[in-house]
Amino acid sequence: MAKQTMKDILNRMLNHEELTRDEMKDILVGITHSEYPNEQITALLTALQMRGATVDELLGFRDGILETGVPALLNADRYIDVVGTGGDRKNTFNISTTSCFVIAGAGYKVAKHGNYAATSVSGASNVIANHGVHFTDDIDKLNRCLDQAGIVYLHAQLFAKAMKFVGPIRKALQFPTIFNLLGPLVNPSQPQCQLLGVANLDQMRLYQQVYQRIGIDYGIVNSIDGYDEISLTGDFKVCTGYSQAANSSAISYERVFSPADIGFEPAKPEELRGGATEEEAKQIFDAVLENRALPAQKHIVLANAAFGIQVLERGQKSIEECIEIARESIDSGAALRTFKKFVELNK
Repeated sequence: MAKQTMKDILNRMLNHEELTRDEMKDILVGITHSEYPNEQITALLTALQMRGATVDELLGFRDGILETGVPALLNADRYIDVVGTGGDRKNTFNISTTSCFVIAGAGYKVAKHGNYAATSVSGASNVIANHGVHFTDDIDKLNRCLDQAGIVYLHAQLFAKAMKFVGPIRKALQFPTIFNLLGPLVNPSQPQCQLLGVANLDQMRLYQQVYQRIGIDYGIVNSIDGYDEISLTGDFKVCTGYSQAANSSAISYERVFSPADIGFEPAKPEELRGGATEEEAKQIFDAVLENRALPAQKHIVLANAAFGIQVLERGQKSIEECIEIARESIDSGAALRTFKKFVELNK
């Protein structure tokens, strides 16, 4: 069957047709081969955004990004990534990144995937680079770091080569596109576990279907007041799922929690803010790991880390148990020691 032209694809989009997973993968690969003019790519991204991407369309672009990118083959059987979709415009401190070091400090393996900030003051790559860390795609260095520190950081720009082809278009469009949804799905190490924060319940449903198709263990969290993480500023929803092939006894659930349900006081929005500069964001990150942060800042990290630990444990530990594991990681200094070792290995 002859490959469709972008004209054919766009005509189908105008007729409200959905594209298949293979078609979307071919389009993504074609973009990296400069097969289409920017105007056609712009039209496709706009049409997808107006209609809303399907699960197959999202998976197809994911397949293309992973195929054209640099893989990160890690020597570990089970590890997690904690990440948010971003775009909630709340300018919180680096909650996911801090949580990753707390999880690693508790003895679990972590492969954190991230980038520079898009809508906040400091993204994961900003706060890590500001500690003198040099990013790498050298697989030997990454595996040494995972072995010795329990955590690696995968800077997205070194791995997802396709993204540079659409960067100028995305910047010019100035509205979210399907690529904003792809960030959490294209970790080049393809982790078996993920805790994902989403900004709304529609995204929660979409990613739930995507994770079920990929076949990984997941937790998806959303704060009802619009944070793409557990903010403790009010009620939050969590849904979890586990690959049946991995463990048929894994306990999955979908429920709404209040901060009090997991033993915490409600937080105030101003207590979550990441500051006005990268340096202020760095200071909050350090304060949490050094166990001298505001109680609300520590509690928010404990909550997010705990739900990540519960995914790693396939739901076999209660959230209360997981909170205590996370608390011990901070209180004992293990999280801080883990971070210092990570920095030492990546100078």
